Amino acid sequence: MARGPRRPLSEHYSDLVRVSLMEARPAGLQSRQLTAATRLTASQVRRGIRYLRDVAAAEHLTPIIWRRKDGYMFSDEPADWIEYEKSQFRQILGRLTRVISGTLGPHLERYPDDEWAQLAVAQLTGVTSTLGQLAKATK
Repeated sequence: MARGPRRPLSEHYSDLVRVSLMEARPAGLQSRQLTAATRLTASQVRRGIRYLRDVAAAEHLTPIIWRRKDGYMFSDEPADWIEYEKSQFRQILGRLTRVISGTLGPHLERYPDDEWAQLAVAQLTGVTSTLGQLAKATK
């Protein structure tokens, strides 16, 4: 029996996740609820969410956000999007700050003339400043 072209699994998983989240609107779903609703494994749900964020959300113009109390959800409220975006910037800022203080700082202490470390710190200092402003910015 001839089979048609197979859709990539990530796209299939994202379709299942998207439908489940749309059905739950305006509420969200925690990861365990998504696994139950979609009958996917936790790994497959994560893969579907990644695909949603990378591709499907842009196609459907509906951002997927996550909140501790609500889980994953589609929201029509720009304030919810901004809150989620700021939390993402804070996480990225935290990771960069740890790279600078925990890796690049000691690197420069031991080898203060290292051009690579000097360049990295100079560039990342500007990025961390920008991320800090975005994480705090008001509408």
